[in-house]
Amino acid sequence: MVGQEQELSSVVEGDELVEADDDLDDEVDDDEVDDNEVDENEDTDEDGDDDLSSLEEEGEIAADYIEGLLDIADLDGDIDMDVEGDRAVVSVVGATLDELVGDDGEVLEALQELTRLAVHRKTGSRARLMLDVGGFRARRRLELTELGRTVASEVAQTGEPKTLRAMSPFERKIIHDAVALAGLRSESEGEEPNRRVVVFPAG
Repeated sequence: MVGQEQELSSVVEGDELVEADDDLDDEVDDDEVDDNEVDENEDTDEDGDDDLSSLEEEGEIAADYIEGLLDIADLDGDIDMDVEGDRAVVSVVGATLDELVGDDGEVLEALQELTRLAVHRKTGSRARLMLDVGGFRARRRLELTELGRTVASEVAQTGEPKTLRAMSPFERKIIHDAVALAGLRSESEGEEPNRRVVVFPAG
């Protein structure tokens, strides 16, 4: 197990991850993209088919890349591919893969950025695909949705803004959605990796 962890660490902490960070530094956070995106539901069916095909291609490239990483780390796991909305989703399932998640999902975030970079190099397009391992993101979505509701209720009662701990773009987006559903406003403030959601009272 120690050997596996060392191999995996060398993969996610090596030069390729540094290159990924450099390439993606100037990109907009996922939560900011989603907050400001224009509704494109009026696209033609042909455009929709092209988009779906492109996302499926991203998923296939990502799945091949993750499969290679699993082989390097000598880890078992099945890979599922799907398309949710405007992004490809690749999930590693069927085994206990804590090594691929890390403390609070830190390794998973690094692997996702590496995978996005691998897709970008193949397609030439910025990938917004999501990587999940062992259902970690699904569980976090439920936990963070409840947190967003709780914080929104607290802010509505006190009338005072509340700043949450630093979170990843994925986590912040879930909080933003939960707060919006509660009828309050939230914003992301600060710089990565210390970017935080601030929840404001209505009005």
